[in-house]
Amino acid sequence: MNFDVMIEALPDLIDGLWLTLGLVALALLVGFVIALPTALARLSPLVPLRVVAGAYVFFFRGTPLLVQIFLIYYGLSQFEGVRDSILWPVLREPFWCTLIALALNTGAYTAEVFRGGILSVPHNQIEAARAVGMSAVTAFRRIIWPQTIRQALPAYGNEMILMVKASSLASTVTLMDITGVARTLASETYMPIEIYTMAAMIYLALTFSMSQVIHLLECKMDVTRARA
Repeated sequence: MNFDVMIEALPDLIDGLWLTLGLVALALLVGFVIALPTALARLSPLVPLRVVAGAYVFFFRGTPLLVQIFLIYYGLSQFEGVRDSILWPVLREPFWCTLIALALNTGAYTAEVFRGGILSVPHNQIEAARAVGMSAVTAFRRIIWPQTIRQALPAYGNEMILMVKASSLASTVTLMDITGVARTLASETYMPIEIYTMAAMIYLALTFSMSQVIHLLECKMDVTRARA
């Protein structure tokens, strides 16, 4: 094990880390925005909403993320209508295509996490809110959503960590994230063990930090532990 090579590779890998962090943060943000309406649509009494939301979740949970990235980056460019549209400046860029794929993917998984959290709220509390005259929006904001996020946080935290690791697929479409930089350095130095070990350590540090933050949030939102 050549530790000198590992140390020399660290600055370049840190440069890739910033791209990884930006990609993951934006994907989680957009995915969160997608997930809540999708979860509500999945629980809607309106059949068309349930069907559309269910089809979206079924596709993005049932197909590999790598395939989704390839379909968006390589597949959409095959259509002349896409190339001639105002969306082409976005869809021709690997960063935005990867971001779209990651956001749609995590949005589907997070929607199911939120749906389970909403279903976990005792129905008698919802009935009580209606009995005192709360509107549906007020009941959701004051009763359903706080309990939903508390119940969903562990699973959502796991999804956040999985998204960090899934972001390594961005290197398959030429993005120089942590994995992309590591791949380039490994081909230049012919020392893949050292380079990929350092990349793995960066991923480990990142996911460990995220897990600790999530754990602190879980403790803060744990009503039973707070009262004890």
